[in-house]
Amino acid sequence: MSLIDRECVRQLLASRHPDATLVFVRGDCIVIPAAEVDDAHRRLVIARRDDVAARLPKGELTDQILDDLANRLDNVARDLGG
Repeated sequence: MSLIDRECVRQLLASRHPDATLVFVRGDCIVIPAAEVDDAHRRLVIARRDDVAARLPKGELTDQILDDLANRLDNVARDLGG
């Protein structure tokens, strides 16, 4: 079972917050502004939108691209002990 899925990635990329951050908290991925990540949750940060967007290919984001990205971010979450 994946911790991070395609929908988590969509939420991160579509967030209205310019500093959107994907955090894994109590079994759920949430997207919040970086300024709202407190010390207790700082170690649970999976990715920041700017970092993710910089690695995306140009053009349309297909489901396959989002799934591949979700898989990579899922590995990050698991490495953090998610």
